[in-house]
Amino acid sequence: MVDRIPEKVQIKEVSVFKNRNGTLLQMNDQVAVESPLQMEINGKPISVTMRTPGDDPALTVGFLFTEGIIHDYDQVACVIQTDENSINVKMEEDIDLPTTDIARNFYTTSSCGVCGKSSVESIVTKSLFTLSGKKIFITDDVLFSLQEKLLTVQSAFESTGGLHASALFHPDGKYLYHSEDVGRHNALDKLIGHALMAGRMPLSNHILMLSGRASFELVQKAGMAGIPVIVSVGAPSSLAVELAQSSGHILIGFLKRTGYNIYAGKDLLQSD
Repeated sequence: MVDRIPEKVQIKEVSVFKNRNGTLLQMNDQVAVESPLQMEINGKPISVTMRTPGDDPALTVGFLFTEGIIHDYDQVACVIQTDENSINVKMEEDIDLPTTDIARNFYTTSSCGVCGKSSVESIVTKSLFTLSGKKIFITDDVLFSLQEKLLTVQSAFESTGGLHASALFHPDGKYLYHSEDVGRHNALDKLIGHALMAGRMPLSNHILMLSGRASFELVQKAGMAGIPVIVSVGAPSSLAVELAQSSGHILIGFLKRTGYNIYAGKDLLQSD
């Protein structure tokens, strides 16, 4: 069960001075809203993240899942948005949480999904799902169409230019769902949270499309949800490539209308 307050504003209008051919013009512009969200389990704060308001229940549930704190939505009794910047997840009475102090391990910003971890070892989270290692048939035409399909549904990005997006597609290119946020890891947690709450795990027959670069934490979160294919408009990091190679992902970067780079899983990608 999810109790939520009314949807919050994701876009704010501000006054700016724009330089046009050397002349400053005062105009109104739109920017993405960024504000803190305190996540709680049974009333105990565990994390603060800077996020774009909206989809806070999915963001929180997705975060708890991709961090390995919960393993199934059945463990959750209810999700309550106590105010516009706080959300409380009440667990079922028979659920045992990790014995370590999870609160001290998390402080995240909109640009960093692992900054609050207490050690290098703690950034590696074990997934419940193992990637199948089977070949996946995806044509070049499908890959080349993904970015345009994502842009057609990114209404907030079109207005502000300041939001990251994560989107799910079928291998045939059919669009399923997307989430947006100022933080790329938040956008993916929202996406995964929605799937978890809908009982759709694992996402083993899906393509994850990222509107920006592919970082380590995004590959890891995709693995937690069992997503085998990760496609990004931007570049992957070295650690993202290493993780994708070791975990059996197909990782594609620098996707354009005319080409792309395959960083992991070439033998698993069947395109003709």
